[in-house]
Amino acid sequence: MNQELKDFFSMLQKSVSPYHAVEEGTIQLKNAGYTEQKLDEKWQLNKGNGYFIRPYGSTLIAFYIGEHYQTGDMLRVEAAHTDWPCLKLKSLPEKKGHYQSLNVEVYGGPILSTWLDRPLSAAGRVALKSSDIFHPKIRLIDFEEPYFTIPNLAIHMNRKINEGVELNRQVDMLPLCGINESSEKTWFASALAKKLQVDPSDIIDYEINIYNKDQPALIGFQKDLISSPRLDNISSVQACLSGLIQGRREHGINLIALFDNEEIGSHTKQGGDSNILPMVLEHLYTALGQNREDYLTAIAGGMMLSVDVAHAIHPNHPEKCDITNQIYPNEGVAIKLSGNQRYATDCEAVSIVEQLCRKHQIPYKKFANRSDIPGGSTLGTITSSFLPMKTVDLGAPILAMHSSRETMGANDQISLCHLTKAFFQE
Repeated sequence: MNQELKDFFSMLQKSVSPYHAVEEGTIQLKNAGYTEQKLDEKWQLNKGNGYFIRPYGSTLIAFYIGEHYQTGDMLRVEAAHTDWPCLKLKSLPEKKGHYQSLNVEVYGGPILSTWLDRPLSAAGRVALKSSDIFHPKIRLIDFEEPYFTIPNLAIHMNRKINEGVELNRQVDMLPLCGINESSEKTWFASALAKKLQVDPSDIIDYEINIYNKDQPALIGFQKDLISSPRLDNISSVQACLSGLIQGRREHGINLIALFDNEEIGSHTKQGGDSNILPMVLEHLYTALGQNREDYLTAIAGGMMLSVDVAHAIHPNHPEKCDITNQIYPNEGVAIKLSGNQRYATDCEAVSIVEQLCRKHQIPYKKFANRSDIPGGSTLGTITSSFLPMKTVDLGAPILAMHSSRETMGANDQISLCHLTKAFFQE
C-alpha cells in the first residue's frame, strides 16, 4: 500500500466524529510545522510559514504563506467537509425498558437500512464543569468498542421486508447496547463519566454521534477498491491536507477550509455558508499589512476547488447515471458539472483544472447527473456565492453514497491527492 493510501486509511479510522477529524488533521499540520492561531486574538504572521485555526472544534482552516509572497499573488483555496450522515444522541438518551437503548436523531440524509445489524460505537465531545463559566472544559471522547447495534426485525415478523420497508426514525433507529439489569436510570451518563474518568455531575452537555465501527478494507481480486465508512467526505479531507502540506509555492497563499455541517445545509457558524472563512481571510491579509482593497482584489483573483465525492456509475443500475457523462471507479478525478449550478460550473475554471490534470498526468473525467435525477448541493456553489472567485466542484467517484459503508476506487484517492498537490504547487 502506497503512502497516500496509508494516510487515508489512518484518517478514516481516526475520524470517528468531525471533532476527531479536525484533531487528526491538526496533528498532521503540526507535524508539518504549522502553528495554531485564534480568531479572537491579533495575528502576527510570517512568510514561509503555515498556520491553522479550529473554529468551534469541528471546522479546520489552514494556510501557507509563500516565502516570497507579494501583494497581488494568487490566493488558492480547497474546501471539503468533516461531517457525514449519521445518528446523534439526544439529551437524556436512556430509553426506559428491559433493554438498554439510546434515543437518537438522524443527522443529514443517511441510507437508514445500512445502519442496521452493524457493530456501532459513539464519539464526539463533552463539555465539563469549570471554574470559569464562560469557558467550560471540552474533552473529546471515543467509546472505541462496538458497544451498540440496531437490530433488524426478523423476516418472520415482517414477511414483506424484502419488498422494501420504510424505517421510522424514532422507532426503528434506536441503538441497543445491552440488557437493563439494574434500576439505574442514567446508565449512559454513568458510562460516559466512567470513560472520561470524571464524576457524572461534572458533565454539562455533549455532542456525540453514533459511528460505524467497521474498518476500511482494500477489496477485489486486484485490491483495487476501498470499502469503508465515511468515504464521503474524509477522502476529500485527507486529500486537501496532503495537498496543502506537500504542495507549497514560493509566491501566493494556499488555504484549505474543512467545514462542518455540509450534510445539513452548511447554515451554521462553523459551516461553509457562514462568515467564518471571510473572517479568517481578512485576519490573514490584515496581519500581512494588506488593506481592504488588497483583500477584495485577492478574492476576485483567487480560485477554489470544492472537493467532495461524486457518483460512480452503479454496476447494477447504470440507468441511474447520465447517458454520456459517466465515470467508473479508478477512472480518475470526477469534475462535476451542472448547468443549473448545483455544482459550481465555470468553463474557464474547469479548463484550468483540466490543464493541470493533463500536465501532471492525472486521470480525470467530466461528470453530470441525469437530467431527471438532480444531485445534492455543494460547498462550491454555497461558498463562492459570497467569496466570488473561480470555483470548480470535483472529487472521487464512489458507490453507495450516504451508506454507512461506501465503496471507491483506490487509485482515485491517489489521483485526488496528486491534483490537490498540483493545484497548490503549480
